[in-house]
Amino acid sequence: MNEQPPPMRRGRKRALADTTPRRTVNYRQLRNPFTPQNVFSQDEVAELHATSLRVLRELGIKVLLPEARDLFAAAGARVVDDMVYLDADIVDAALATAPKSFTIQGGSAEREVVMELGTLSFQSGAGAPNVTDLKRGRRPGALRDVEELTQMVQHFDAIQMLSPGVEPQDIAPEVRHYAFTKAQLTLSDKVPFVFSRGTEQVMDCFEMIREFRGLSEAEFRAAPHCYTIINTNSPRQIDIPMAQGLIDFARYGQPSVVTPFCLMGAMAPVTVAGALVLSHAEAMAAITLTQLANPGAPVMYGSFSSNVDMKSGAPAFGTPEQVKASLGTGQMARHLGLPWRNAAGCAANINDAQAAHETEISAWGALMAGATVIIHAAGWLEGGLSVSYEKFITDMEMVQVMAELCTPTAADEAAMAFEALKEVQPGGHFFGCAHTMERYASAFYAPVVADWSNFGTWTERGALDASTRATALWQEIVATHKPPANATPERLRALNAFITARTAEGGAVPVS
Repeated sequence: MNEQPPPMRRGRKRALADTTPRRTVNYRQLRNPFTPQNVFSQDEVAELHATSLRVLRELGIKVLLPEARDLFAAAGARVVDDMVYLDADIVDAALATAPKSFTIQGGSAEREVVMELGTLSFQSGAGAPNVTDLKRGRRPGALRDVEELTQMVQHFDAIQMLSPGVEPQDIAPEVRHYAFTKAQLTLSDKVPFVFSRGTEQVMDCFEMIREFRGLSEAEFRAAPHCYTIINTNSPRQIDIPMAQGLIDFARYGQPSVVTPFCLMGAMAPVTVAGALVLSHAEAMAAITLTQLANPGAPVMYGSFSSNVDMKSGAPAFGTPEQVKASLGTGQMARHLGLPWRNAAGCAANINDAQAAHETEISAWGALMAGATVIIHAAGWLEGGLSVSYEKFITDMEMVQVMAELCTPTAADEAAMAFEALKEVQPGGHFFGCAHTMERYASAFYAPVVADWSNFGTWTERGALDASTRATALWQEIVATHKPPANATPERLRALNAFITARTAEGGAVPVS
């Protein structure tokens, strides 16, 4: 539960602020109240799905992992060298076993996240090699950045799941997963992310989560406790670590978020419909692999489709084409009935008006598309080349407003305010009426970083812009962070002992 301070209003007396209850909101488990919007007719959706199946049947998908090809072949697929050709009956059988709803457990009961059509979760910007902030500039991601970004995500309930925001490049690859997973477990009690970079690394992370949570292997396998992201190599290829990740996570009952990354005009056809046909085909092939590895394994449909700037070839985000692709992806996910992940996006290089616009319009498209999870909702810059501390904070204004839109709106007798209407005479005002005095501190959303003061007051306070105000806020969050209740000294000692022992053994080399 988030407790918001009373929003500041001119003329408010301090005594009232001290005695009026503060506003309490629950952003931890959200449901999207909006009707999903469509960009295609139902007939067009059916044709898109049929064309994707035709792609899998006639054109096939390249699968680089022999074990994955063996699973496909055992199910009746035609395999020629490293190409796999899937008939519709194989795909349909797999989709029939993929669960339509599952719950991922957090480090505490109130952090569990339900994955099904209609629920909504946000994730911060992810997958960046660099970070940037106004104090230290742009730099390669380091363990300190992983820790600080995790603390910032922990602070905001409207971000329900951890994500691979940035990698600690100051840690050697064979032991990097230990530092990354430790930061997640000890600084947050939210659902953790695990990289899929070979079975040995994955098993290390599973064991760390299991031991830190006090779970037996049977208990860990019985319910999801983490997740991974699987990106196909568009067009029509699943590489070795991604295929292995699909199998490993499925066999342990942990969900994969299958997410083709299709940029129209580059790795996908230049049209929205063509990109969705490719993305849908790749997603269905990868989902099929999870069910062949373990029927009933939790899995999420995903897509991240936008276009490139055809003048430069650079990725573009927040475009009409990205929004249309998101709306279409929602239709394809609902056609399958699976929970699904979509993404916001931003190609701007600094936290400016372009960055805000691109992130908000693309996030709004994902919201209106009915996405179960929206990644890159806070902090993403440069098309994913960096995560900005200040943009994380300013984006959280957008995320929390969207979360607020998903909370119930009262319409009972008290909310309809007949007595207030009776009390205030024509030409009067409602500032001091009983109805307002009882509710003013909890009536409205309180901003994260927005400044609602007038120009004179803003100037007197130093004329600080949003990014400067955001710097002060993220510094305060990091400085005042407290470990979650489940990060006990005993668990921390056991976690450190595991990491020390595995590091002495050489760690686990990532698979490429």
